[in-house]
Amino acid sequence: MSLAKSAPAEIRIRPNQNWLGLDWQSLLHYRDLLYLLVRRDFVSKYKQTVLGPLWFIINPLITTVVFTLVFGRMIGITTDGINPILFYLCGLVPWTYFSNVLNSTSHTFTGNAHLFGKVYFPRVIVPFALSISHLFTLAIQLCTFLAVYVIYKLTGRADHLAPGPLLALVPVFILNMGLLGVGTGMLFSGLTAKYRDFHHLSGFVVQLWMYATPVIYPLSKLLEKLPADWQWLALLNPMTLVTDGFRLALMGAGTFAPVGYAISFGVSLLVFLAGLFLFQRTARTVVDTV
Repeated sequence: MSLAKSAPAEIRIRPNQNWLGLDWQSLLHYRDLLYLLVRRDFVSKYKQTVLGPLWFIINPLITTVVFTLVFGRMIGITTDGINPILFYLCGLVPWTYFSNVLNSTSHTFTGNAHLFGKVYFPRVIVPFALSISHLFTLAIQLCTFLAVYVIYKLTGRADHLAPGPLLALVPVFILNMGLLGVGTGMLFSGLTAKYRDFHHLSGFVVQLWMYATPVIYPLSKLLEKLPADWQWLALLNPMTLVTDGFRLALMGAGTFAPVGYAISFGVSLLVFLAGLFLFQRTARTVVDTV
């Protein structure tokens, strides 16, 4: 009696042909790794510090006091009738999340080269994990602002302020910041893997970007200084209407243009897609260049 020989197993290795080179199913397969990276990033920041997570509260409070003394008292920048402490603290909540995501994701390849060279996993998990871990910081700082806001309301120094109808759009604002921060960070990460000059340039860009965003001044004052034909430039910055939208949503004071915000969200989405495309292309050969 003869046994039929079974055909040998055949394994085909093909290049990834999915949209933008991203295997979305693999992200679900490695969701446990995503959780571990989120936990690692959150815990490692203040693991060996005395105050620990309290720095999430101390940092924005110190920055708010400095902004109030320098820009409010010394330079005399107006805040459209809003208490300077509330004005600067509310503006720092969205900006801190955006800048943290951008800065951390911009060093993805250079900061994780030792890990990428040892084991395979979808490289894009790292910037996604960083953006998620910074959501905890955003939540803590948002609660800090709300606590200060309640204190000012109880003491009668913010009676004219109240949450506005844009409060329902806060999750959309957070998504906008996440897309823009991750997209810009992935762009810098892909460029830094080949040209290390961008490692130094990213911090400089974030600093200039903050001054182009109404964090330390109201959007209304910026629009007053610009000619009517050039005001669209201020709205082209995706963080402009996000920052002022946070103030309008949480305190009922600020400037918001629905059409302008739709354009800003579109810009954030394009930046994210461009960053994802460059990141995925760089990830194929990054071990050989970093």
